[in-house]
Amino acid sequence: MKTLPAAGLTILLMIYPVASLAGVPEVQVRATIDRVLAIVKDPQLKSRESERRQKLKEALQQRFDFTDMAKRSLGPDWRRLSPAQQQEFVKLFTDLLEQAYLDRIEAYASEKIEYLKEQQDNEFAEVDTKIIDQKGREFSLDYRLHNVNGDWKVYDVLVDDVSLVNNYRAQFTRVLAKSSVDELLQRMKEKAFSAPAAKG
Repeated sequence: MKTLPAAGLTILLMIYPVASLAGVPEVQVRATIDRVLAIVKDPQLKSRESERRQKLKEALQQRFDFTDMAKRSLGPDWRRLSPAQQQEFVKLFTDLLEQAYLDRIEAYASEKIEYLKEQQDNEFAEVDTKIIDQKGREFSLDYRLHNVNGDWKVYDVLVDDVSLVNNYRAQFTRVLAKSSVDELLQRMKEKAFSAPAAKG
């Protein structure tokens, strides 16, 4: 029986734990958050606002299912949109959500982030995290995910138990009850919608 050279065995031991954890929702969420925080804290990007934001958006787009989130934020009203309006809505909604999430993360980039628990039920999962600031105040960011071809994608984020998707859905519904889809899109361009605030 042949034995692995010491170097080969070391490489195998380094690879195996990573491979065995691949696909676990918490591991994938943690990797995305780590990447986002690394970009936020990069001193070379501090003065390059547009480049930093672009890198942050690219990191989020690998983990967030913005199209699904957009559909959920409209519910049955999604069918009122033409294909062109749906495409524009997804883009505008992505801009809104990226802004809301990145503003939150950038504000607390230097604080402590704790990973509390992971719950998984077949093709759905939730990863709960807590952010503790320097004054000891806490607020939660919980990620709801679904499995997309073996990759776990975020379809909602809860800020202190308030769903970002439901928050925007309530605002969109109020607009559509009184106005047209075109009016909704115009107000989204003007960023006339707000994200839920943390209680802490």
